[in-house]
Amino acid sequence: MKKLLLATTNPGKILEYKEILKDLPIEIISLRDLNLENSQVEEDGKTFEENAIKKSKFFCKLTKLPTLADDGGIEIDALNGKPGVKSRRWPGHEATDEELVKMTLEKLDGLPPEKRGAQLRCSIAISFPDDEKIHLFEGILRGFIMEKPIGIIPGFPFRSLFYLPEIGKILGELTMEEEAKIAHRKRAMEKAIPILKQIANCK
Repeated sequence: MKKLLLATTNPGKILEYKEILKDLPIEIISLRDLNLENSQVEEDGKTFEENAIKKSKFFCKLTKLPTLADDGGIEIDALNGKPGVKSRRWPGHEATDEELVKMTLEKLDGLPPEKRGAQLRCSIAISFPDDEKIHLFEGILRGFIMEKPIGIIPGFPFRSLFYLPEIGKILGELTMEEEAKIAHRKRAMEKAIPILKQIANCK
């Protein structure tokens, strides 16, 4: 079975990718599996895409394995797309989940539902050891920011606020299997399937 390195230590992301890719004969390996959890790549890009490329190239070169990296976050319409690429560092420091939820609600305080539109964006970069080309994919999921959060999901603070009108639920209310079918990461991965099939040597 071919191996694919996920350039992340986020357990939620790893579970989500494993669910999305469960039908492909690919062994998913994380940075922790290779004892690389302390290897850091500074995510100083101006876009999600730049950060994903940087991580993918770095760990592919380091491990000689096909490497998938992503970067993403929330873009709020009323805040001109903020926090965007600074989703986790929005307050000017590495924020806790609770801080991010509180800051979001404070900035949107008083706005009616129709003014609380937002989108989750995910950029994925896949690198191969013997190929300088970077394969890029993007997925977007539209929704609205609620006035009150449900219980905060560790590592995914905005999922506690992000309402999906087409299914009438907050993203954080979905099971991993349900979310994997509709999430922005899933939408990006659907575009990446032809490249991932190359890794698996299947048509």
